[in-house]
Amino acid sequence: MTKKYPIALWTLVIGAFAIGMTEFVIMGLLPEVAQDVHSTIPQAGQLITGYALGVAVGGPILVVITYKMAQKNLLMLLMLIFCIGNLLATVAENYSFLMASRLITSLAHGSFFGVGAIMAANLVEYSRRASAMALMFTGLTVANILGVPFGTFIGQQLGWRSTFFIIAIIGFITLIGIFLLVPKNKEQKKGNIKQELVVLKSGNLWLALLIAMFSFGSVFTLVTYITPVLTDVTGYQSSTVSWLLVVFGLGVTFGNIVGGKMADWNINKSLFISLSALVVYLFIFYLFQFSAILMVPGIFIFGVLAFAMIPMLQFRILGVSADAPTLASTLNQSALNLGNAGGAFIGGMSVEYLPLKDLVLVAPFITVIGLLLFYVQVQTTKVRNPL
Repeated sequence: MTKKYPIALWTLVIGAFAIGMTEFVIMGLLPEVAQDVHSTIPQAGQLITGYALGVAVGGPILVVITYKMAQKNLLMLLMLIFCIGNLLATVAENYSFLMASRLITSLAHGSFFGVGAIMAANLVEYSRRASAMALMFTGLTVANILGVPFGTFIGQQLGWRSTFFIIAIIGFITLIGIFLLVPKNKEQKKGNIKQELVVLKSGNLWLALLIAMFSFGSVFTLVTYITPVLTDVTGYQSSTVSWLLVVFGLGVTFGNIVGGKMADWNINKSLFISLSALVVYLFIFYLFQFSAILMVPGIFIFGVLAFAMIPMLQFRILGVSADAPTLASTLNQSALNLGNAGGAFIGGMSVEYLPLKDLVLVAPFITVIGLLLFYVQVQTTKVRNPL
């Protein structure tokens, strides 16, 4: 294996980019979508919730159904489903049809990142497995920095359907790339559904999933309402917020890469450092939010600390359930998405009943739960080396 990452890995990065774009771009197109499918904006917002639930529930089910498929073939099938779902969105005449297309598209999300993470790790030498997984996840973060603003602009200029058509094209390019460039895993064991399902009896797995859900939940508690925090607490103009979100996105991307390298070094120590640092920093961030100058580096650091844990959590789950890596990896995506939804809900409750400035103080207590659960698991269970 050369020192550089193989081109096959970059194909997975492009796929992650497309998936990230289709998940988040609709946030910037809600008014256009609502008007076109004759729904209210809150109803159109449920298209985001429906997608998240599809990821959480549909991904593991799809893994069980396709357990006999080779990883490469499964990735190709997932991208085909992804393309079909986005193409259906371009011809949706009503809200129900559009919701159905979103649910179809969401089926590819959890499984792609679950299976793709394993594939990415297998494409590089042993010492860089977590870094390779982190690189794949940068496609998701770059989608937020570049893909979502670009898709929103195209949708506003040419109609929201054109955005989903472009996403489908990117998905098709990924499908061709996987077919031509991703090698078959000759060492992959034949699918064994009983072996995959028996892991569901493991309390150790469910504890690890709870760790992932709570650890990352605090991030979306704050991120969901970061725009009103920047405008109403810090005092930025609305026109400036988009640039600050780019700064946040750069921090997210950097954090993802750093998190992968730290996981390659020592997964448990790295995760403990990452979670502890995020908890402490959020209390510091409470002070930063009152300064327009400090919020620029502050939001970048928040992005770094918040998303450094993603490759760590994804890498660690493979050591918790090494006998069923595909299902465990996909379930981890479900846990992260449930954390997103739960964190956003708690954030909404905080904003409704507490001053907006106190939202930053509510968020870290969710990660504290994840940190405590992590400490319990480390002290009571020996986790095998991932992969």
